[in-house]
Amino acid sequence: MGVCKKVVSAFSFSWKKKRELAATQEELKLPKHKLITESPTRWGSRHAMIARVLEQEKAIAKVLSADKKTRHLAPSWQDIEVLESVCKALNPLANFTDALSGEKYVSVSYLKPVLHLFNEEVLKPVADDSELTKTIKASVISYLNEKYDNAATDDLLSIASLVDPRFKKRYIKDDKLEAVKSRALAQMLDECQSTSQATPEFPSTALGGGKSDGADATPAKLQKKTLGSFFKSYTKSAATSGLTEQQAIETELNSYLQAPDADSETNPPGMVEDQCSDIPQSEPPGKTLLVYSCHQLTLRARF
Repeated sequence: MGVCKKVVSAFSFSWKKKRELAATQEELKLPKHKLITESPTRWGSRHAMIARVLEQEKAIAKVLSADKKTRHLAPSWQDIEVLESVCKALNPLANFTDALSGEKYVSVSYLKPVLHLFNEEVLKPVADDSELTKTIKASVISYLNEKYDNAATDDLLSIASLVDPRFKKRYIKDDKLEAVKSRALAQMLDECQSTSQATPEFPSTALGGGKSDGADATPAKLQKKTLGSFFKSYTKSAATSGLTEQQAIETELNSYLQAPDADSETNPPGMVEDQCSDIPQSEPPGKTLLVYSCHQLTLRARF
């Protein structure tokens, strides 16, 4: 890292070096990019600095070697090998960091799938990796696994994955699946009881801009029912008739888990309702709580 910082500093504080670098880039037909300086407040700037130095390696070496005062700063082949090993290990992490930094979509439910992907594919050592690259990958994997190994954190992430229609139980360990389902069922029961005990509040104003005068209120337009709508409501009520509240909620949860997984590119809050549209019970227990849990877990993780 020290070599990179010294190289970048040599060009940052000299307009002549910058001019020579631009001319050499054109001569060697390299991209006309400026060197990047590492910043403590800029996430991923170290990786960006290393990648840019490797990209402009030939131009940097030619410019620095032409001046006897800066000749010693030119990276050696050993330095280049180290930088290439570090960059190779950090490349996939930079892409995942950008994807997980989004604020307009749910990302907490991605943590367990991403950890699984890191362990099984992204950071798994391959044959052409150098020893340094393998060491860096092993260190990153060890740190992440220890960071999220806490029981409370693992429970939270498991529930987050369970209520996400993209993943559900796919990344939950088999020995913990029943415990996670039991916790989800308990939360659904609790939410159902809280909803049933709450007294709904209706606005006292009439339709038509809040005026109470019946003459100014616009009557709602009656919509004609289709023949199929009668059978749809009958099917929903018949499916849960004779079941206790707990049995009905458990049926909804099992139906949700058995439904096909949603596409991984879609966003959970809007699609949970689509995934649960075929759940028999039309009242809150399962459908409302599954949507609510996604938002609750997201807020809890962000704040």
